[in-house]
Amino acid sequence: MSLATPAEEAQLEQLDKIEQELELQREWAKYRWDNTNAECYKNYWVNSCLGDARAKYRKEIDPIRAQEVEVHEMQRKLRASIKDQRDAAKIAERASAEKAAERTANQKEFEQKQKAAAARAADLEQRRKDAPKRAQENKAGTQLD
Repeated sequence: MSLATPAEEAQLEQLDKIEQELELQREWAKYRWDNTNAECYKNYWVNSCLGDARAKYRKEIDPIRAQEVEVHEMQRKLRASIKDQRDAAKIAERASAEKAAERTANQKEFEQKQKAAAARAADLEQRRKDAPKRAQENKAGTQLD
């Protein structure tokens, strides 16, 4: 029941692809940083090397993060728009005369079933109350004089 425009769906799909590409870029940057860190521990000046590696990683990852923030913001807006359209369609469907009549019929049917169940329960309770009396009558009727 997707009422989003094809353009919105296509745009959301495109944003998902961009997000996947950014995630791949992020993973490669992390991989290079991890390798550089491993190499740093082989050097005498470990802290200096680690600082340089971290600076290089930040320089690589910051633009990726900025793009991710923009992509996520656009995705949120598109998803909210699509959700609003679906909600509006559901509200319109619920407000339709056909659905209203169906709900009314369902409500009446439910009330009838409730009344029938209450009547059966009352009848059963009455039978339980009358059981000793009927048992006595049956005993009296079956005794041979």
